[in-house]
Amino acid sequence: MPHMPDVPDSLAAFESQRAGLLRKISELSEFRPGSITATTGRCGNPGCHCHRPNDPGHGPHFRLTYKDDGKTVTESFVSPAARGKTEREIEEYRRWQQLSREFVEVNTRLCRLRPAEEQALTPAKKKLQKSSSRKSAGK
Repeated sequence: MPHMPDVPDSLAAFESQRAGLLRKISELSEFRPGSITATTGRCGNPGCHCHRPNDPGHGPHFRLTYKDDGKTVTESFVSPAARGKTEREIEEYRRWQQLSREFVEVNTRLCRLRPAEEQALTPAKKKLQKSSSRKSAGK
């Protein structure tokens, strides 16, 4: 089939788009779902600065939150470098989500555009098709 770039709904254009998305997906680095939040708070020491009026308290303390087997899991970071690594992994996960949505959309369009190919019926399949289309005389 000739490639027609000016026709947006052509099979060739969507096949090319699909191949490009697959390439981008294959180039993703490691990723993980989740979100990073910051918490602040007061400690248990009543003489600490965090108990004074208008004191912002301790923190921010950054934590990763994600779902694992239906349960919410929260992890603290051991270092700023660990937080930075996780931020990059989450950012890459968001890219994967977007590429995944686009990939499904392109495949759906391809499925709608691609004509159904009639399969040659064998004599046994023809016989089966004829017998199943007849109504039973007893009903």
